[in-house]
Amino acid sequence: MAARRALHFVFKVGNRFQTARFYRDVLGMKVLRHEEFEEGCKAACNGPYDGKWSKTMVGFGPEDDHFVAELTYNYGIGDYKLGNDFMGLTLASSQAVSNARKLGWPLTEVAEGVFETEAPGGYKFYLQNCSLPQSDPVLKVTLAVSDLQKSLNYWCNLLGMKIYEKDEEKQRALLGYADNQCKLELQGVKGAVDHAAAFGRIAFSCPQKELPSLEDLMKREKQKILTPLVSLDTPGKATVQVVILADPDGHEICFVGDEAFRELSKMDPEGSRLLDDISSFTSLSAHCFSISPPVSCQSVLRSLPYSAMAADKSDEWFAKHNKPKASG
Repeated sequence: MAARRALHFVFKVGNRFQTARFYRDVLGMKVLRHEEFEEGCKAACNGPYDGKWSKTMVGFGPEDDHFVAELTYNYGIGDYKLGNDFMGLTLASSQAVSNARKLGWPLTEVAEGVFETEAPGGYKFYLQNCSLPQSDPVLKVTLAVSDLQKSLNYWCNLLGMKIYEKDEEKQRALLGYADNQCKLELQGVKGAVDHAAAFGRIAFSCPQKELPSLEDLMKREKQKILTPLVSLDTPGKATVQVVILADPDGHEICFVGDEAFRELSKMDPEGSRLLDDISSFTSLSAHCFSISPPVSCQSVLRSLPYSAMAADKSDEWFAKHNKPKASG
């Protein structure tokens, strides 16, 4: 299982502007690539939504050796009801703590040197006020489980993860595929795990040749397969094969063929431009009208790079018609 690696966690976001501010300005992540899609994904990458959507990958470095976040935005959906399934993402970054303080982003110290904060939409993040001597500050993703032993059997015996730490009293375990990768923490909770409507998903890669045997294993073990082996196309980029599974508590797990994914996930120098921070438009407009005499900025604005956020007029449409965006 040494060839397997942790890739990313999928977050559904309702406000791209605020979300981009959190990941870029507070956490200090970079936009690695941005993609727009006119219709839903065959593997339900954007949840059970079939309309126009976008995918933005953000992280501290290339997906080849960093655990990143996939931010999926469904046009017309303003917020998502969260359950108790995702319990937090932990990263080590004194810079993120400093950024949050400077920007007035709410922080709560929950342990010595560990601060809890929330991304737009309510997802919890834990910031360790230190910088570790390693390439990727993202340390672990914590998911809730209703039966720790049953989950360990699934993740370790079936998916081949190694146990790094285990605490029976606290009902938690830390798993991973390699020492230098982001870990998966399973935390036992009382009662059922509720996924509500955010449809989070954790992704791993493996050699493409392993995907059929992984699917066969799950069939033999009578485990849930949400999406059988399928090929996914991204316009102008590599086609990848994936299998989507569900663990005993219904956590969605994506396994993708590593070879094609490395090609697909190459950093796009245009990624940040494609997403773009709409504040550049706002600040430029303000500057134009501050000039005496005021000048028209339309020609200047037209020369600016295409911005997915600036081009998205859905908030304006809903406000004009006095309607709230739908909730997921």
